[in-house]
Amino acid sequence: MKTLHAAEVRGTAIRRSVATLLNRMEKLASRSDRLFSAHLEFTDPRGVTTTLPRFLFTGPGDRSSFLRVGIFAGVHGDEESGVLAALDLIQELHANPAPALGYELFIYPVCNPWGFSRNARWLKSGADLNREFWRGSSEIEVLMLEGQLMRLAFDGIIALHTDDTSEGIYGFAKGHQLTRYVLEPALEAASRHLPRNFDRSIDNFQANMGIIEQGYTGILGAPPTQKPRPFEIVFETPHAASLEAQIKAHTAAMSIMLERFRGLISEAQNI
Repeated sequence: MKTLHAAEVRGTAIRRSVATLLNRMEKLASRSDRLFSAHLEFTDPRGVTTTLPRFLFTGPGDRSSFLRVGIFAGVHGDEESGVLAALDLIQELHANPAPALGYELFIYPVCNPWGFSRNARWLKSGADLNREFWRGSSEIEVLMLEGQLMRLAFDGIIALHTDDTSEGIYGFAKGHQLTRYVLEPALEAASRHLPRNFDRSIDNFQANMGIIEQGYTGILGAPPTQKPRPFEIVFETPHAASLEAQIKAHTAAMSIMLERFRGLISEAQNI
């Protein structure tokens, strides 16, 4: 994990436009009956507005029984591959919605717009967004995302990240007891693009075949009181790998997660 001081981050000269990044998706949404642009906005007492990008994709099927999944990327602003993979997934589903059968997908491609625009890990305050959840944080991005997590009560949560200390893909499995059975085939699919990390210790946690069942306090996840628990996966690619390979690994993993979870839920309902 990166350890740059917040002051160093604020001083960076890099600038990326979130609006330009999302332009293609906005155009798709404007002519689609499945993809909707539904960005979140918060205006503070000083009149400063923070916008958090959000897209909704509704797959084929009976909406009354849809599974609701949230996909979160760009929690750390310097982790570009997850952002681009989330947008690629939207475009793929727009062209072929069949893999989203039975799903309502809420996609948050840039959870840390300030950090993304500056290629910086942190929030503007210097805080790490992925250590602020469910701890009484006053950070605007946290408040908006916690509101979504509470109101929408997702059946599944997928967070896309990169790790500059790992040479292979791996994932954190939390929540629903079926989570491991969703993550395992996703790692297998993604390993066609990048190697899996088989170390017994990853990111200071005990790991088994690239799967970690512990985690940091304060990471983006379901409300502590939510029942039943959703499946919660943090999927990590190696930061040093090529951007193209990372995007392919993320996208392949997400596609398999959706396929596998839908199958497991269907099997459980037929028991």
